[in-house]
Amino acid sequence: MTTLKIDNMHCDACIRRVTQALNSLPDTKVEEVYIGTARIETTATPEQILAAMQKTGFPTHIEQ
Repeated sequence: MTTLKIDNMHCDACIRRVTQALNSLPDTKVEEVYIGTARIETTATPEQILAAMQKTGFPTHIEQ
């Protein structure tokens, strides 16, 4: 399970944008997305995750 810290999320529209971006990653199951965090099961690399999230405009950090 990978946990992401996502800055500047404030509403349901933000959650939808993040969820769509994460679902675009290969072999990814989005477990939960809340304002400020997301938990996913994925085989995507950290670089792929951060690139997808950069496109959403939300600064993202991967927690280890």
